[in-house]
Amino acid sequence: MRLDLCRKELEDRIRLNYHRLAGDPYYQIDDVFSPIGYGWMGDKEGRALLAFVSHYKISGEKIPCMEQMLEKMPSMVNEQNYLGKCGDGLIREEQLSGHSWLLRGLCEHYEQFGDDYSLTLIRDITANLFLPLRGEFAAYPIHRETSEIGGVSGTELGTQGKWLLSTDTCAAFMSIDGLSHAYKVTRDPAVKELLDEMIGFYAKLDKCAMKAQTHCTLTAGRAMMRMYEVTGEAYYRTCAEGIWETYVHGGGMTYTYHNLNWWGRPDTWSEPCAVVDSLMLSLELYKATNRPEYRTVAARIWHNAFATIQRANGGAGTDTVVAAGSPWDTVKMRMYEAPFCCTMRLAEGLWYIYCNSDLLWAETAGGVTKQENGVYADGDIVYAEVTGGAEAYADEAAAADVDGRHLVPIVKWYRVPDETAKVSEHKILFG
Repeated sequence: MRLDLCRKELEDRIRLNYHRLAGDPYYQIDDVFSPIGYGWMGDKEGRALLAFVSHYKISGEKIPCMEQMLEKMPSMVNEQNYLGKCGDGLIREEQLSGHSWLLRGLCEHYEQFGDDYSLTLIRDITANLFLPLRGEFAAYPIHRETSEIGGVSGTELGTQGKWLLSTDTCAAFMSIDGLSHAYKVTRDPAVKELLDEMIGFYAKLDKCAMKAQTHCTLTAGRAMMRMYEVTGEAYYRTCAEGIWETYVHGGGMTYTYHNLNWWGRPDTWSEPCAVVDSLMLSLELYKATNRPEYRTVAARIWHNAFATIQRANGGAGTDTVVAAGSPWDTVKMRMYEAPFCCTMRLAEGLWYIYCNSDLLWAETAGGVTKQENGVYADGDIVYAEVTGGAEAYADEAAAADVDGRHLVPIVKWYRVPDETAKVSEHKILFG
């Protein structure tokens, strides 16, 4: 696949996402902080700060809200310097997950600008919210008293012991990401001790049986690779490899290299946040091991899954999943945009691809054939039968007529007007 075309595509995607984040009131200082009492305190704030810093790393341009957030933060945090409730004895799964993203944003900001306030918050959040929980993650409730399924944004499920759980099963272990970045910045041995407890528990957990959220699992896998890079301890890489194997070969990835939002629930949806994480984890493993299958999966995620996750407005949204046991044989939009998470998360993904685009080439065989699973592909490129109007935006230069069907590579939604994209479908699975 021509590198000049790939670079042009990446430039277009970055520009669209930048303007979405820089221009919409939802990401400006009056609205960027969540209301007091929101379960996922720290989540939007952290993802927004991470997104702003990601674009700064690409272009050197500061979205004004980035610094405005830190100026407003002292008036938003509680007496222990984190967001939301404290001191009631409950371990709030969603609060922990949200503060993982806040730690990530603060760590990225500190690494770019070296500011004392970001570092103070990093130290206080780890010391006051997370470190008191040493010993508790090993007692995370494996057997749920209810099997309620949440929506695109998880909801609080109820208490079980000390834990106030979320329908985003295992979301608490998203925190491995933020804490690993905090450890990279501070080298606090107490943080590493907590991380070893969390990683030791989560690496061994049967995520398929738990129906764990794939996003938090892949995020934890990325964090394990960060710990490997920081410490050189092979144990962390081994744990990350185990997550990758379970995800890719254990029912977490779809036929189009998207994710199932939860293991064992093929009737749900894909989540761009997890698609970003899956690419980053795959490529980090490739760079650490030089095993070609890791690079191949990363490239397939970029050329197929990324095709549909970004919308024409620059944001990101969910799609149907085509996988073993799923009710769909087509990829189509489910939720046009998830502005509260995926649009922001896309920014770091685009930054990462910007830095590693030379590793994401697609290998093709020069002919489209039907695979054993019923999907047509040419090497790394999945082909589809497109209807609803998006076919007008297909790459006809790469089209193929096979078995009486006119097939094209998956159309990139960001190039398709919204009114057309919303009613278009990619038929992927053929019996």
